[in-house]
Amino acid sequence: MSLHSLYVDLNSFFASAEQQLRPELRGRPVGVLPVMADTTCCIAASIDAKCFGIKTGTPVWQAKKLCQDIVFVQARPAAYVELHHRIVAAVESCTPVSAVLSIDEMACDLMGSEREEANAIKLGKQIKQAIYDQVGEVLHSSVGIAPNRFLAKTASNMQKPDGLVVIRQSELPQRLYGLKLGALTGIGRAMEQRLNQLGIHSVEQLCSASKNTLRQAWGGIEGERFYAKLHGEVVASAATQRSSVGHSHVLAPELRDPVSALAVLYRLLHKAAMRLRHYGHCAGGLSLHLHYLKTGAGHTSWNEQARFSPHADTLKFNPVLAELWQRRPPDPAPILKVGVTLTDLVEHSQVTRDLFDPDDQHETLNSVLDQINQRYGPNTLYFGGAHSGRGAAPMRIAFSHVPELQVESDG
Repeated sequence: MSLHSLYVDLNSFFASAEQQLRPELRGRPVGVLPVMADTTCCIAASIDAKCFGIKTGTPVWQAKKLCQDIVFVQARPAAYVELHHRIVAAVESCTPVSAVLSIDEMACDLMGSEREEANAIKLGKQIKQAIYDQVGEVLHSSVGIAPNRFLAKTASNMQKPDGLVVIRQSELPQRLYGLKLGALTGIGRAMEQRLNQLGIHSVEQLCSASKNTLRQAWGGIEGERFYAKLHGEVVASAATQRSSVGHSHVLAPELRDPVSALAVLYRLLHKAAMRLRHYGHCAGGLSLHLHYLKTGAGHTSWNEQARFSPHADTLKFNPVLAELWQRRPPDPAPILKVGVTLTDLVEHSQVTRDLFDPDDQHETLNSVLDQINQRYGPNTLYFGGAHSGRGAAPMRIAFSHVPELQVESDG
């Protein structure tokens, strides 16, 4: 009865979604791209493509060398979000979903008799079959079952594709010894380096480390939480608070000039501002990010930011972006990728109005724009600066953010 969590991880989701929606792609190596250009990279690779060593982040040119028969398709985020909701509903037909962690990952708490291993395994198989029956026969998933959510996610990664792995309390911590440090959620490159500095180079050494050692590694209570999760304890999720809202976009070759890049930036800013208002927040900062096409010296980038009294007014954000754009140094190469982020977020109800600008004259205008664009599509009404970029910054899906079609759809 020590099993408390079941984790569902869709395999190669974006690529599998394309194969589900386009049967002619099934059984073929597929790479999903953010934009159809040789200078970009795969944001997803099908199970068939992974057999050739192609994975997320593989550049197009390298993918072509690894597999001459690979088929590239442009990402369709709206279609993936719709499939995501159908998948959640399929899982819900078997057991309640406790948390949606990303567009292709979700966790379920095991209750009562579900905590018995035989019943948990039976439930995992039912979930996989429900996804096949209710959503699509090529949408494979890996299921992990364990004493807590952290270990269940770890188990889901241990057998791909189409796996079902159980980690039992009695097997801990030895069951984890064969993993690499980076295979554990929460240990990125920087954290791995910090662990190395403390003499921890393997998962076995990590599991043998004391709470105090891990507290030192993580710089606080999160180290003790990680220790508990590693040893099978059920740890409540730490409260999170939204800290920023932003969008980025890899430019198509015909949009890599300054005029087009700026238009796309305005489009991204307007999308971010609409989301900001939808979440009921104001922003006190705006950051601009530019990445340039690779040259002999490699990729170069430039970032700049501005801060101001918190607000959620698109008309006030526009001149800030224009000012940041003017600060940029001479472009060393064509602009490959642009991004804009609204930072220093606070809840709208907590913002004190500016003493010298007591009335928000644009609040009604912003509200009307949002309502029209949510009903008829985001390009129905927009500010002039975004005109030439209005169709060039489609919806994107971040690892931990599932877009809301009502707010972020491309119409």
